[in-house]
Amino acid sequence: MSHIDDIRQKIQLTEHTVFNVNSTNFPGTYDEYDDVWSQERFEERFQIDIVSLSDTDMEFDMVGVDAAIANAIRRILLAEIPTMAIESVAIWNNTSIIQDEVLAHRLGLIPIKADARLFEYKLKDAEQNTSEDTLQFRLKLKCTRNNISSDAKDPDILYKNHRVYTKHMEWVPLKGQEHLKGIRPVHEDILITTMRPGHELDMDLYCVKGIGKDHAKFSPVATASYRLLPEIRLLREFYGEEAELLQKSFSPGVIDLVETSDGHKMAKVANARLDTCSRNVFRHDELKDHVSLLRVRDHFIFSVESTGILPPDVLVSEAIKTLMGKCQKFLQELEDVTGTKGKHKKGSKKT
Repeated sequence: MSHIDDIRQKIQLTEHTVFNVNSTNFPGTYDEYDDVWSQERFEERFQIDIVSLSDTDMEFDMVGVDAAIANAIRRILLAEIPTMAIESVAIWNNTSIIQDEVLAHRLGLIPIKADARLFEYKLKDAEQNTSEDTLQFRLKLKCTRNNISSDAKDPDILYKNHRVYTKHMEWVPLKGQEHLKGIRPVHEDILITTMRPGHELDMDLYCVKGIGKDHAKFSPVATASYRLLPEIRLLREFYGEEAELLQKSFSPGVIDLVETSDGHKMAKVANARLDTCSRNVFRHDELKDHVSLLRVRDHFIFSVESTGILPPDVLVSEAIKTLMGKCQKFLQELEDVTGTKGKHKKGSKKT
């Protein structure tokens, strides 16, 4: 690959800095390259490959887009995919040691297993809760003492209901929500508070639809991040102790040692994807000038960890739909502005 190709497509890591950070593959930048954008060329280049997928975690590769697009999807995942979360708490009785406002805050951060796409946003001035915009839970529990005659000191033996978990939250369907199924906290074993005999909780919890940029409790992901695909080039061959030192300079699995025909150990790049960008190789004078660390500019490795409200693949699909909607809205606004200006100019001529 030529030097210009590296500038256009790769980011280079050195001992103390990073080069070629800015994208340069724009029309007219290089005479010998046709970088004119077209939808056909984008469709040929763009691809998404799912590397791993579970109920809560997903890793996928997104190839052929600029960093701005990748970062837009990441930010939408964090802050603009709607979920249902506890917004208000009616506390009728709380004799536990946790203050009302602290307890309400803890309850608000509990992820609720409910598809927000089935609900509407609640109006700020709305006085009544409806089945279209609200979910209601009931938390009513009292701690009592078990009839134990032994000298046991374990609270689990001495007391009943002394630990309040999310499993104690009971969903109360509003009129018109009888068809909904599986509405519950994502996890049943989240500890809300602890109590002792005589302590009691009696409260109603109201969930509404919201997005992460309004409050972090609405964010559907525990984390959403991406990194560029690593590329490691060995500029010469490494044998013996140098090969072993090179292997130790990278994360496990990045460098393999293979045995040559004459019985020596030679280093080769096994899986550059596992590289964590430590740059430890530059600490060794005998290695640093003979290894090139690169990152592929338009190849993004995404990691998405869902809170469990929705599967991660659904979240990514919703993020892409949201981005498409933003683009369509922006194009429509441009058309409206252009049309307004055209009418204004035409009217001015007549005047």
